[in-house]
Amino acid sequence: MGTLALCSHYSQLSWKRSVIVAMLLFHLCCLQVWASCRILRCNSDFVAVTLDLGGSGGGGGGGSREGNAGYCSALRSYAMCTRRMARACRGDLAYHSAVQGIEDLLIQHSCPRTGPTAQPRPLPQAPISGDACIYEKGYLQREGRTPDYLHCGVFGDPHVRTFRDEFQTCAVQGAWPLIDNEYLYVQATSAPMRGGAYATALITITIIFKNWRQCIEQQIYQAELDNVPAAFLDGSVTSGERQGQHSLSIHSDLPGRQAEIRAAHIGTTLVVRQSGRSLGLSVRSPSAIAEAFTPEQDLQLCVYGCPPSQRLETLPSPSSSSSLSSSSSSSQPSAAAHVHCAALLPARDIYYQACLFDLLATGDLNSSMAAVAALEDARGMFSDPNKVHLLLVGKADGSSPCLPLILAVGVLSEHLLALWTGRCL
Repeated sequence: MGTLALCSHYSQLSWKRSVIVAMLLFHLCCLQVWASCRILRCNSDFVAVTLDLGGSGGGGGGGSREGNAGYCSALRSYAMCTRRMARACRGDLAYHSAVQGIEDLLIQHSCPRTGPTAQPRPLPQAPISGDACIYEKGYLQREGRTPDYLHCGVFGDPHVRTFRDEFQTCAVQGAWPLIDNEYLYVQATSAPMRGGAYATALITITIIFKNWRQCIEQQIYQAELDNVPAAFLDGSVTSGERQGQHSLSIHSDLPGRQAEIRAAHIGTTLVVRQSGRSLGLSVRSPSAIAEAFTPEQDLQLCVYGCPPSQRLETLPSPSSSSSLSSSSSSSQPSAAAHVHCAALLPARDIYYQACLFDLLATGDLNSSMAAVAALEDARGMFSDPNKVHLLLVGKADGSSPCLPLILAVGVLSEHLLALWTGRCL
C-alpha cells in the first residue's frame, strides 16, 4: 500500500510539474503579444489632462460645475483610450483594473457616457541642445552604447523581410503602409506586371518624415517607376539645418535609379532603388524608433508582414512558370531558374528564394536583380555579417510559433506520466 501511495503521489507531482512547465513556456512564447499593451500611455494622458483641474474632480464631486465637466471629459477620453487598447491588452491586469476604475469614477461623478472629450495637455518643450537632433550621439550619451538597429527590406514581387526577420511574399495590390510610427510614414503602391501570370511590382514609394520638435518640419519624398529622384518633393536635398548640420539629407550613387536618405534625428537610413521593372526599399532604423507606434497603427508590412490572406507560397508551382521557357532552351524552366539564381546568389537564403520566385513568375531575367540589390543593401545595413543571410523556415501561415513547443511539452508530459504509472504497476 505504501508503495502504491508513493507512486500515486509521484505521478501527481510529475503531471503537475509538466502542466506548470507547459503554462510557463506558453506564457514566455506569448509575452511578445502581451507586450504590445500600452495602458500606461492612457494613464499618462489622463494624468496630463487632469493636471489643471486640481482637486475639482478627484474629491468626490465637491468641485465647481466647470471642474466636474472637465473631469468627466477626461474620464471619457480615458475610457476611449482603453477601448482602443482592448485587443492588445487582453489579459493584462493593469488594463482591466483601469477599465473598472473608470467605470467607478464615471458613476461616482455622475458623468454622462457621451459628451465632449479632452485632449492631453501638451508637455512644455525646452530648447534642445546642439546634439539633440543627432539620434546616435544622444543615445550614446544617455546609454553609453550605440542603439540596437533593425532592418526591413521590401523588393521584387513584392517580398518583405520584416524588422523581426520574418520573410514573406505578398499578393498585395494598391497602396499599403510599410512603416507607420511617431516619426515616419512609408507607403508603397504595387500593381500587376505585364507579362506575368500573377506577378506584382512596386511602382511608387512615398516617405513622409513627420514634424519633430525643433529638428525638422514635415518633409516628403516620392519615387516612381523610372523616376527615383535625388531630392525631396519640394526640390531640396537637405532639411532641418542646425549648427551647420542637417537632420535630413539625400544623395544618389545612381541618379534616377537610386537614392539614399539619411534621417540623423531618428538615426534612420532609407535606400530606394529601381531594379528591373520594380522599385525596392531598404530601411535601417533603431529599435526604439521602429517600435514607437500605437496599437491602432497595426498595419505595417515592415513590422507585422502582409496580412495572412495576402501571403503567397515562396515558390510558385512549376506549371505556373512556363513563361520562362521562351528565354531558355531548357525544357525545364525551373532548373534554368535555379542555375541562374545560384550564379548570382550562392547562399540558399531568402534572397535566393526571392530570385527564384520572381524569375519563375515573370520569365524576365532582369527581375532577379531585385533580390541581388536587396542583399547588397542588407550587407550595408547590418554591422554583424552573420545576420545578413536569413534562411527560409517553412511554416504554415497564421500558425502560432508557440504551438510546436506546447505540443512537445504535452508529449513529454504523457511520457513522464506513463513512466511513473509503469513503475507503479
